[in-house]
Amino acid sequence: MMHLTDEDMIGHIYGEGEDTAAVDRHLAGCPQCAESFAELKRDLAEVNRMDAPARDASYGEQVWAAIAPLLPVYAAEKKRWWQSGGWLRGLSYAAAVALLVACAFYAGQLAEQHRHNGITAAKQTPAPQTKQPIVVVVLDDHLDRSERFLVELKHADFDPTMTSPMRDEAKSLLAANRVCRKNAAQSDDPELTTALDHLDSLLAEAVNEPGGLNAQNIAKLQDQMNSEGVLFEVRVLRSRIAHPAETPSHPAKGGTI
Repeated sequence: MMHLTDEDMIGHIYGEGEDTAAVDRHLAGCPQCAESFAELKRDLAEVNRMDAPARDASYGEQVWAAIAPLLPVYAAEKKRWWQSGGWLRGLSYAAAVALLVACAFYAGQLAEQHRHNGITAAKQTPAPQTKQPIVVVVLDDHLDRSERFLVELKHADFDPTMTSPMRDEAKSLLAANRVCRKNAAQSDDPELTTALDHLDSLLAEAVNEPGGLNAQNIAKLQDQMNSEGVLFEVRVLRSRIAHPAETPSHPAKGGTI
């Protein structure tokens, strides 16, 4: 029997699966997939949602103070020809009225033509598809937790009192990482996608290792982390978020820190 993948389950949870009825039937008939689905759903529910920071009453003044120096300074408006007592003074009242009516009619014709052209262009031009942005604060928090976990794993020795909390942390990070991967898939950022894929593979191994995090499995995870340079990639991403202007043009690969 073919079991559901993690991508199938995540898509079903968010209502983005292609055949939800088939997934429901499979979950109803496969206890193993049903248990994995329920566990993944609980993990995703634990992912923290961060609220926007509160704004005080002086927030508008602070924004204005920040942008005011950047606004251009306009020179004094020049005096218009109709304000200088030009040739309109020599026109008769009837001629001036006729001229204004003609100008208004011509302006109305131009406005109607522009409106018609705008409607036609709007109908012919497809609306651009917006990409779901990855919330920088949430991603930075996830990378910070992941870096602390990887550092702990890098220097870990087998200690029965520590392996259980590490495995629980890996389980929580795995759920959060899959949400970040789902968002990263909608962005054109290969460096972020590759790093999250490597991190996902390592966290999945830490959670699903037979026998738990014993000495042999810890050594295996440390070798995998060093060979793929997971800790290095996570640190590069955190530095990129902290200093966006200093983003490297090509992602660094391999190596350990």
